[in-house]
Amino acid sequence: MTATAEPEIGKARRRKEDARLITGATRWTDNMQLTGMLHMALLRSPVAHGRITSIDVTGAVRMPGVLMVLTGQDVAAEQGSLPCVWPITEDMLAPPAPSLAVDRVNFAGEAVALVVARSAAEAHDALSAIDVDYEDLPVVLDMARAVEDGADLVHPDLGTNKSATWVLDSAEAGTGSDVDQAIADAEVLVERTFRQQRLIPAFMEPRSVVVDPSPDSVTMWSSTQVPHILRWMLSAVLGIPEQRIRVVAPDVGGGFGGKLQVTPEEVLTMLVARRIGKPVKWTETRTESMLSGHHGRDQLQRLTLAARRDGTVTGLKVDLLADMGAYLRLIAPGVPILGAFMFNGIYKFPAYRFTCTNVFTNKTPTDAYRGAGRPEATFGIERMMDELAAELGVDPLDLRRRNWIRHEEFPFDTVAGLTYDSGHYEAATDRATELFGYDALRAEQAERRANGDPVQLGIGISTYTEMCGWAPSRVLGALRYAAGGWETAAIRMLPTGKVELVTGTSPHGQGHETAWSQIVADRLGVPFEDVEVLHGDTRISHRGLDSYGSRSLAVGGTAVVLAADKVLAKARTVAAHLMEVGEDDVEFTNGAFSVRGTATTTTLGEVVTAANAAHNLPDGVEPGLDAEATFDPENLSFPHGTHLCAAEVDTQTGQVKIRSYVCVDDVGKVVNPVIVEGQVHGGLAQGIAQALYEEAVHDESGTLTTATLADYLVPSAVDLPHFTTDRTETPASTNPLGVKGVGEAGTIASTPAVVNAVVDAVRHMGVSDIEMPCTPMRVWKAIHRGTTSGVPTTPGAGGGLGSIDERGGAE
Repeated sequence: MTATAEPEIGKARRRKEDARLITGATRWTDNMQLTGMLHMALLRSPVAHGRITSIDVTGAVRMPGVLMVLTGQDVAAEQGSLPCVWPITEDMLAPPAPSLAVDRVNFAGEAVALVVARSAAEAHDALSAIDVDYEDLPVVLDMARAVEDGADLVHPDLGTNKSATWVLDSAEAGTGSDVDQAIADAEVLVERTFRQQRLIPAFMEPRSVVVDPSPDSVTMWSSTQVPHILRWMLSAVLGIPEQRIRVVAPDVGGGFGGKLQVTPEEVLTMLVARRIGKPVKWTETRTESMLSGHHGRDQLQRLTLAARRDGTVTGLKVDLLADMGAYLRLIAPGVPILGAFMFNGIYKFPAYRFTCTNVFTNKTPTDAYRGAGRPEATFGIERMMDELAAELGVDPLDLRRRNWIRHEEFPFDTVAGLTYDSGHYEAATDRATELFGYDALRAEQAERRANGDPVQLGIGISTYTEMCGWAPSRVLGALRYAAGGWETAAIRMLPTGKVELVTGTSPHGQGHETAWSQIVADRLGVPFEDVEVLHGDTRISHRGLDSYGSRSLAVGGTAVVLAADKVLAKARTVAAHLMEVGEDDVEFTNGAFSVRGTATTTTLGEVVTAANAAHNLPDGVEPGLDAEATFDPENLSFPHGTHLCAAEVDTQTGQVKIRSYVCVDDVGKVVNPVIVEGQVHGGLAQGIAQALYEEAVHDESGTLTTATLADYLVPSAVDLPHFTTDRTETPASTNPLGVKGVGEAGTIASTPAVVNAVVDAVRHMGVSDIEMPCTPMRVWKAIHRGTTSGVPTTPGAGGGLGSIDERGGAE
């Protein structure tokens, strides 16, 4: 074991994972071939809401290679109901969610029958021989109409389309004053209605499941973000003892929240594999993924911002409708309420109320999508700050400066009840405006407006913060979330001096194997190459809560640090014994123990050898140096930053082109700059995609009309600009690494920056909002109508909210 003197943390290491991922020398779930393996295919309803009057499977049973055909009636007694672990209120309504529809379907794409055959082709061919008759039922698609009196019902037995209403009121919570009074006393009111369109997590690797049963246990391989949670939930749904289930997440080709789920297909694959007694594989087509994998976002936001004429904000009221789709998936009810803690952003609001109503519709269920509640909130507040600036006739950046939390005010207790531990918004903004050339671009904008240039320039701003390190178990308990938020790591010091690190986090592209190796190498003074990171297998990593919510480094990485410290604590005891001195006299530096003030040393490798041989250990000390640690932080972490976008808008065609994009993020201490840069770039791509390209669209019958990548516009590299990125650094105080989280930052910040830029380009033409995505047609319509979806008002001056056109623009 060779000591290393150069720190690993902060080093731009190439990722250990990349060679096998880029060359394809890895094993995705769909690559797996087991002896005697069969294949499952699912028949999905073309009807969004209907009663199943008959299913005839006789034709499918006779098809070549078919071994089994099942309907919902065949598995009704054993399939259970898909889990929802976040009952946000005591009276939340949650209808049963079958994996295979039994007597009715509630969204187009819901599975109604399955076929098991010797090959995937034979299974899919047999689907066409199944004859299903449906009795059409009223289709509920519009959230606002769904909550009106007398509306058609998705689940008639519930008597309503409202699942739950959740409220955070600063006056009642004791974190602020009364928002109604703030609105009544306001010198300026800005009211807007924003729509967060429905998005599809279009990950690179489609979902895939393989199940191998045996008489006393069952193994599932799944393209999942949450192998530990999946194991727990499969046991709960199917009644299989948890200790008899093994779940493995091999290399996973992207998740973005879309694989933070317990899916119908996972339940059904396990059910039929155990029934048939042979391995079974299911892999979705891209259209299946877009039809039936959960969607993201889909909110209607009604916002009221109160302020004084000098620009000081005095109150914020948020009323949300959040579309759950047809059923409540794993954490779906809690996703919109995460935004409750972020709508106030980086600003010092004295009064605040957030009200969210979760609504059922006959659409694909929604759940977490990269950022999960925080992008929606950041969009709302950053758009509102631009609208307030326009009403007051001040620069939107200056307005933000008047209202944000100053660096000397940290830690800061927010009106939403959180404590931001650290931050320096001024530093990030100053650096961003310097890189962006803010003043010069404003001057160019003014010149183009004066000249009537057909291509106008807009400048978009997003000064954001978000909550990461999703973990504190007490906080989760207070929010009625069923699980905790801790994370576990174990370090095995092998006799040869190498290190195995077992982590409870489950990466799906983030680079844990590299970053965790750097942490261990630094802490133990061992070579980076000598650390092997094991993850994603519940038989190897027996405890963990997986990867989502930008929690892996802040929580899982800290567990790694604590485990390494336990190794060193025991190693110090052994080293002191070997060198025949007291522990207080022993120092540890760069992989070696030394006696203070002498030349006597012993390396960690020598201590490992001695501990494993156990020939000469102190009395009462067990052989070996292995250690395990669990970390449950007391607070979240809060990265922040400033994103600036310059967009050119062709007023004759509505075409939008991002001319430049600058972001300066503060993610605390950086373990690996290459990984951080990659996460920021990926996040920017997804946030910009929401602003300009992506939208899941249903027609009037509830059919998803964007069910292929030919219709659902995921941007490619040529559609995105060059990004200028930089960082400032204020370490987090909530963990010993000082890290904050970066996986979702780019997505959270970029969407409002881009939309603010587009609106800013044409605001002088009477436009104050354009519905996302800002397609050329929507931009063109907004320009030519010269009207907006909301009107800023002053008290007593009239005005109010407009309506939003289905295709974009405003009416």
